[in-house]
Amino acid sequence: MVFQGEDNEWDDNVYPIAYLITFRTYGTWLHGDQRTSTKRKRTSRTGTKLILPNVPLEDAMREEMDQPVLVPSETQRKAITEAAEDLCKARDYRLYALNVRSNHVHCVIGVSAKPERVADSLKAFATKRLRELRLVDNDRKVWSRGRSRRYLWKDRHVAAAIDYVLYCQSDIPFELE
Repeated sequence: MVFQGEDNEWDDNVYPIAYLITFRTYGTWLHGDQRTSTKRKRTSRTGTKLILPNVPLEDAMREEMDQPVLVPSETQRKAITEAAEDLCKARDYRLYALNVRSNHVHCVIGVSAKPERVADSLKAFATKRLRELRLVDNDRKVWSRGRSRRYLWKDRHVAAAIDYVLYCQSDIPFELE
């Protein structure tokens, strides 16, 4: 992968070079847990407001769950990976990096579209694939509501996001000798 140019100083592009998109499997990150989360609606003009750790809120969220937490097996993770790669190829998205984890998916993707629609398409396509392969039941909730997206406007931001997705997770995706 080669990035060239003047580090993309401000220009009038409507869309960034790429997005870092993250979405979680069902029940693996609840409002009120130690990692914090964000409210669905912005509470100020400057950004979203964090929901700080709150045990009663986390307990209430857990009680509302109508299905068990989904932690994908290795077979399910492979199917999700292949589905995401197939979607990107079919829609001519540039997939810079993809990492399907035990409770979430990270991808760095270049596309001239809104990241929310891209994330929703990735989730839908992966769910469809899991159901076609009978790796989840038809009524099984696979994903948590929402997604995280970061806009990557400069080459160095894309490179840093790729590095994060591929190499800065809890395990290394290649063998060390």
